[in-house]
Amino acid sequence: MDTRLQRLTTWVRQLPGFESAGPEPVSGDASFRRYFRVWQQLPDQPRTPFIVMDAPPEQEDCGPFIAIAEHWRSHGVRVPAIRARDTGQGFLLLEDFGDQLMLKALSPGSADTLYRQALEQLLHIARLPACPSFPLPPYDKALLDREMALFPDWLLEQHLGLSLDNHERALLETTFSLLRESALAQPEVTVHRDYHSRNLLVLPGQGTPGVIDFQDAVTGPVTYDLVSLLKDCYVCWPEAELARWLEHYRSISLDAGLHRADAATFRQWFELMGIQRHLKAAGIFARLAIRDGKPGYLPDVPRTVSYIRDASARQPALRHFHLWLCEVVIPAIESQIGALPATESPRP
Repeated sequence: MDTRLQRLTTWVRQLPGFESAGPEPVSGDASFRRYFRVWQQLPDQPRTPFIVMDAPPEQEDCGPFIAIAEHWRSHGVRVPAIRARDTGQGFLLLEDFGDQLMLKALSPGSADTLYRQALEQLLHIARLPACPSFPLPPYDKALLDREMALFPDWLLEQHLGLSLDNHERALLETTFSLLRESALAQPEVTVHRDYHSRNLLVLPGQGTPGVIDFQDAVTGPVTYDLVSLLKDCYVCWPEAELARWLEHYRSISLDAGLHRADAATFRQWFELMGIQRHLKAAGIFARLAIRDGKPGYLPDVPRTVSYIRDASARQPALRHFHLWLCEVVIPAIESQIGALPATESPRP
């Protein structure tokens, strides 16, 4: 019996126009949160859809979501409006952005427009002032290290069954140190932390995407969200497109005063930040399968690790890591999960 759903239904039916609402599952995500669609029927008005977020208080704190949503929305970021709340039970009634994820809308004909809209919105987020009532935590050394440790702990050892010797652990620590130093050297901005095609929605008649799943925002490296968007774990684009969008964002963020990097420096930040993020993501996908019983993310592991393979191949300082990845890790992934995409063409 789903007692949470029963309590959610009772709560939402107490709100005006929802007396007969029957919550319809919309989606879950990589956390314990769930989402349901409900319809409001007020006299002499059309039925209007809303989303109810179910965030069990013992696992999820609604506080960051509420604080960030209200602050970002007040500064023009297109995040869902909060229409009702019961933080004690972990229920929020949210504006409904629909189901048109950017991922579903992407095609060779639409990609340039959608990515440029997403990049403009990303710049807006990066420039946001600090929230007085909820200072964002820093993307510091401890957090970067915890994230990268997910790769050996969950993907290599627990999922693939690899036993790492002292030499391999030292190799990983050397690699993590380089990635950590690069990330911490970048100018800091407001970071969504999961800014990609499954967390952006195409809104009818609007040139700005709707933004969701922002509750883990931090203050951190200027290229982090850019990596999330352009080196998306769920879709991959040719180098020519990626390079064009990357340079567009470098240019507009330079004009906005977020950094002073030339094209080569910005690309180096982007490449190393990408390796850090994809180590984290590949580890999270394995953890979701093992710990949380969510194996649906495992097919995304080969694409995610292919980004690490291709980026590390371009880094002389990571030559030994790249060889080990290709000789030890990738064969295990291809044997147990699936084939990696072909190596991308070298960038000019």
